[in-house]
Amino acid sequence: MTALSIRNPTLFGAVNALVGVFAFSINDMIIKGLSGGYALHQIMLLRSGFAILLLVAILVPLSGGFATLRTGRPGLHALRGLLVVLSNFFFFMGLASLPLAEATAIFFVCPLISAAMSVVFLGETVGPRRWASVAVGLVGVIIIVQPGTEAFQPASLFPLAAAVTYAGMQNMTRRLGITESATSLAFYVQAAFFFTSVASGLAFGSGQFADQSNASLAFLFRGWIWPEPQVWLIFLFVGLSSAAGGYFTARAYRSTDVALVASFEYVSLPMALCWGLLFFQEWPGPLDLLGMALILASGLFLVWRESQTRLK
Repeated sequence: MTALSIRNPTLFGAVNALVGVFAFSINDMIIKGLSGGYALHQIMLLRSGFAILLLVAILVPLSGGFATLRTGRPGLHALRGLLVVLSNFFFFMGLASLPLAEATAIFFVCPLISAAMSVVFLGETVGPRRWASVAVGLVGVIIIVQPGTEAFQPASLFPLAAAVTYAGMQNMTRRLGITESATSLAFYVQAAFFFTSVASGLAFGSGQFADQSNASLAFLFRGWIWPEPQVWLIFLFVGLSSAAGGYFTARAYRSTDVALVASFEYVSLPMALCWGLLFFQEWPGPLDLLGMALILASGLFLVWRESQTRLK
């Protein structure tokens, strides 16, 4: 515990959430760039391998040594790790087919789901105004996805599935954070990525199912290839951003309400717009921008409403 986390847990959680969001946003941008040439499970394996090395070499010693990784709740760690792995796999499969900002915006149905789960599983209170704001965000997602129209893309279901599994992970983090350190939460997630990626590589890493016309499925089933020397530095940076994102996000969820931290994650939407324009020459259409504006507005209202509530 730091002095800031004791004096003002809301501010402490917000700062950590913002740092985590920035790290994950960089991570998403790089993985989208790699999605056309490497297999998803290969990227996840190398990312988690580098992240584990960085955690063991830097964060574990700073957090009190390997004793901080001891846990009496291995089952909950395993379940949380599975939810994180599924969320990432779904989201990155969506990124292979969708613009970065669009996939990120669809993913933001997550706070609505997370708020509902926090009421059911954690006993937290979500008031009517906060429910209304997340409902507005859901309308924005519907505008972007356009279900039942010719503009609908099946790949948009991947970020929706990612949102459901990520919301479950958020609430698991809040529950585990009562007894577990942020370092252990980050470490066991990376271990889940590592072992899942090894299993996936053994199952279809040879590329026997790689002949896929769908970009998302091709990303999942592509065979492993040996990276170029310069690409190893990119994988190292992906591991660093993943480890940092997991660590700071875990610290955020340990310190304050799930719904509050989830609202700060909306900051990744304008980040995704910037990365999409700068690196992939993507810019959303008018309806997409309208949906994103509704999502962003609802997120900002959540932040404002939470700050007003805590001042009372």
